[in-house]
Amino acid sequence: MSYQLTIEPLGQTIDVEEGQTLLDACLRGGVWLPHACGHGLCGTCKVQTLDGEIEHGEASPFALMDFERDEGKCLACCATMMSDMTIEADIEPDPDAQCLPLMDFTASVSRIEDLTPTIKGVFLAIDSAEPLRFQPGQYVNLWIGDEPTPRAFSIASAPSASEIELNIRHVPGGKVTSYIHEQLAVGEKIRLSGPLGRFFVRKSDPRPLLFMAGGSGLSSPRSMILDLLESGDTRPITLIQGARSGDELYYRAEFESLAEHHANFHYLPVLSGEADDSVWGGERGYVHELAARHYNHDFRGWRAYLCGPPPMIEACIATLMQGRLFEKDIFTEKFLSAADAGQATRSPLFRSL
Repeated sequence: MSYQLTIEPLGQTIDVEEGQTLLDACLRGGVWLPHACGHGLCGTCKVQTLDGEIEHGEASPFALMDFERDEGKCLACCATMMSDMTIEADIEPDPDAQCLPLMDFTASVSRIEDLTPTIKGVFLAIDSAEPLRFQPGQYVNLWIGDEPTPRAFSIASAPSASEIELNIRHVPGGKVTSYIHEQLAVGEKIRLSGPLGRFFVRKSDPRPLLFMAGGSGLSSPRSMILDLLESGDTRPITLIQGARSGDELYYRAEFESLAEHHANFHYLPVLSGEADDSVWGGERGYVHELAARHYNHDFRGWRAYLCGPPPMIEACIATLMQGRLFEKDIFTEKFLSAADAGQATRSPLFRSL
């Protein structure tokens, strides 16, 4: 049995299977809804029901309060339909967004590379004639072993690549990342779904681009930069990559080579914890500190894309805003695991983050 779901203000109608969540149906129908945790805990996917009957599912009473339920609101990530419905969602059309439907795939592990002592490059070959189409900056959900909950990993490769590359950092005590780093083998089959996420380059805007990345947060910026340079984009593009030490600064040689061959691309690595007596002769400190020095605290006219651990993101946002770059021109990657979602907080500097 299926129902009809109409999404306003788009005026678009899609089919929804019985028991299928609103969010899953919309994403598979090529309709993007704001979301983050996917587990009914953060409230990002809250929508207004205009008509029809809804089952709220496992929505947290903190993410969806009783008075909001009475007002007809629901969380799209866990709500299911009991009749045909119309909802109103906070969707801002973006001409640069590719409306790619969420799809399920099986992939084979084709390669595993040690990128740093704590980050592995996992390369996946999709086991179907239908490729995984994605917009650089998006991510996939992976099901590893017998874990019922998928894990989100950003795609580090360009869309033109024959394999999907994921850069996966080992989280001490993390069951899935420990398995990937210690047991995952070439040839192993993995289930995944994608693409997911609303992190992408606004290519129609000609302003120069500043990418700020830390740790395995390099994944999305790398995909974006490779795609931009492959397509012949000529606007100024700068990548500031931060790491604790030189052995954690991965893909350095690749970015240095790109900078040599593309006059519009500039690469600025910086280390925050390198030993004072090491051979490192480059910049020291944090990503936001190098950005402030390099641009003399003035970021007007740029668009910034940030990806890395939350403290880095907050420090970069503060530095950019102090340098006269504001929310509408700062973009961050945003996905949350079930463990993260219950502790998710909004940036005090952003209304929408």
